Amino acid sequence: MNLLSIETATDACSCALSYDGDTHLMFEHAPRRHAELILGMVDELLERVGADLSTLAGIAFGRGPGSFTGVRLATGVAQGLAYGADLPVAPVSTLAALAQGAFRRGDGRRALIALDARMSEVYWGVFESDPEGLARPVIDEQVADPARVEQVPMGDLDIALGEGWQVHAQALSERLGFAPSVDQSNLYPEAVDVLRLGQDILTRGHGVEPHQALPVYLRDRVTSA
Repeated sequence: MNLLSIETATDACSCALSYDGDTHLMFEHAPRRHAELILGMVDELLERVGADLSTLAGIAFGRGPGSFTGVRLATGVAQGLAYGADLPVAPVSTLAALAQGAFRRGDGRRALIALDARMSEVYWGVFESDPEGLARPVIDEQVADPARVEQVPMGDLDIALGEGWQVHAQALSERLGFAPSVDQSNLYPEAVDVLRLGQDILTRGHGVEPHQALPVYLRDRVTSA
């Protein structure tokens, strides 16, 4: 499936393109520079394969939760590109994309995701790898004090990801009652994993019209992120 994906919900900015069986990726850790980078990434990847939006099956984007500014940006860019090319949109959870990255690398079968939500809170989600290696939610995503996140029992193949674990590892572990292995090297979701989950959404017929592609903030208090 020819598909473009974008992810700007954290300090990382990335874009991925699946085209004629090959996958192309651009990724940059660029706090507060997403708006100046993302459209250039889109253009560069399309130019790299000699394609335009009309040859794609859809647009996938990281719909949050995450930085309010970044989530709004990804939503707006995805809507604009899809409107112009009359394409369906696949909104993908930012937390699920981070978990999908772990499963793609073969790191565990269950991912405990914590992104720093500021205000002494985390965006929290737990995902398991299904038989096809796709991230599936175990609990509803939430924003909460690390000492109040929804608990899950300890698993044999747990991996903890996200910069929330760097900030709140002790509180999260105490809340869970166990200390999972924390991946300190993969802190941010990547568009390549948004791409994979977006392909699944469109294959199952769950894509939406551009105006139905909405951000997910989990809370309505704006931070400086």
